[in-house]
Amino acid sequence: MFEMSFWPVFSRAQVRSFHERGFLVFDPGIKQPDIDAIIKRTCELYEPSEISSQGQGGYKHGTRLTDVHYGIAAARRIATAPKVLRGLKQLFGRTALPFQTLNFPTGTEQMAHSDTIHFNSMPSGYMAGVWVALEDIDEDNGPLVYYPGSHKLPEYRMQDFGLRSSYDDYWLYEQGIERLVQKHDLQPEYGLIKKGQAIIWHANLLHGGAAQRDNSRSRHSQVTHYFFEGCRYYTPMNSTPDAPDFRTPEWIPRQPNRLDRLKAFF
Repeated sequence: MFEMSFWPVFSRAQVRSFHERGFLVFDPGIKQPDIDAIIKRTCELYEPSEISSQGQGGYKHGTRLTDVHYGIAAARRIATAPKVLRGLKQLFGRTALPFQTLNFPTGTEQMAHSDTIHFNSMPSGYMAGVWVALEDIDEDNGPLVYYPGSHKLPEYRMQDFGLRSSYDDYWLYEQGIERLVQKHDLQPEYGLIKKGQAIIWHANLLHGGAAQRDNSRSRHSQVTHYFFEGCRYYTPMNSTPDAPDFRTPEWIPRQPNRLDRLKAFF
């Protein structure tokens, strides 16, 4: 399904930087028509703000769409961009398998977290995220914030903070992560990147959303999450050390036309 001729996307220095810092900014080779198409199609689906003339680019703060690739071809093409898949294979040594897309019209202002609390693999370490900027991102329209090198910390589970395996305790998990940031004196960097650029991050990299200073602006982006072949996959949030909540992902290029999913978007 994902086999393709392979040639390096990144230099040796870029590969070293990724493994040392936990993320990498690059040009994923997304075509301009797909960027325009995904913004146009998703703008029809986002929930408008009650104060659209003053709100975040006319959209409710925190608005997100999950898995629009079921019905929007441009989202699938972004998620399966050949350069992205080749780059991930170069970095992880296994074929990348995209399984989820998230689309945003604004900054999330989400607190720092690790994706390993939501998605993980056996063996661990075979999950990654790719965040594509669909417009220029600067200090004022809610850039991604990440903590270089934090992927080398242990993979923290809910139980490590004395919490239940439940989203009811997720806000307490976020507080636990904030204490780790302070304990290790982790310094933030910001995803100030141009339209069409992307950031690959390691699953255990601590990241979140910086404050959106200018609420009149949008900050369109698409995130795709990837597992890798040859693993078992599970949801740590719903797991205990003795009972992993295994999952069977639907790989994006294999998605059928699921009318029940499409009706949610159109």
